[in-house]
Amino acid sequence: MPFQDESSLIIIIPAKNEAVSVAQVIADIRMHFGGTILVVNDASTDDTENIARAAGAHVINLSFSLGAWGAMQTGLRYAEQQGYQIAITMDADGQHRADTLLNLVLPMEAQEADVVIGAFTERGSPARQFAWGFFRLLSGITQEDLTSGLRAYNHQAIALLASSHATLLDYQDLGVLLLLHSEKLRILETPIAMRLRTDGKSRIFSSWWAVGKYMLYTTTLCIARGSRLPIIKRRQGL
Repeated sequence: MPFQDESSLIIIIPAKNEAVSVAQVIADIRMHFGGTILVVNDASTDDTENIARAAGAHVINLSFSLGAWGAMQTGLRYAEQQGYQIAITMDADGQHRADTLLNLVLPMEAQEADVVIGAFTERGSPARQFAWGFFRLLSGITQEDLTSGLRAYNHQAIALLASSHATLLDYQDLGVLLLLHSEKLRILETPIAMRLRTDGKSRIFSSWWAVGKYMLYTTTLCIARGSRLPIIKRRQGL
């Protein structure tokens, strides 16, 4: 089943030094989707920009690195300004499969959710699993994959995440969930398949030091934003 209205949907790909993988990511998307693909180039020092343009994507260049969430929010602000009704965010490293994108959009088109998250819980080092368990306990969020970058947002969620309220969410995964819940947006989770990372390593789970930094920041965020919040989960086949 194809996308119903590709003109109302944008795919946002934050990218920092992803020259090895970004062209293939865009090519995979083009096999399933003919609409707008936006690469937000987070001050890469390699040829990410030119490769992404040559592959057919629109590119926004950041003059200095804003980090993963800053680049993501730049894309969401563009989506809001241009009037897109649905924005899909995905990684530039080749882990997310383009053939799963429609699974995120269908519940939204059926008005079953404001946000749909692609979950792949089979991945995950002991550090990742430890962090996930800790933050489920702390926040009350029962979602299985707390750090998935593959998400679909409707126009209401786009407007919220493009606003100043979301500007300081360095680690966008759990911080975004807490913000979405504070505005009572409906969140669904759907299982997806993922590939191994094409190149590079995890931003958060590359070492126990990185995990410790992430946990300190996100613990503070959880305490600041408040309490245990419920989440709606959706389970469906791949």
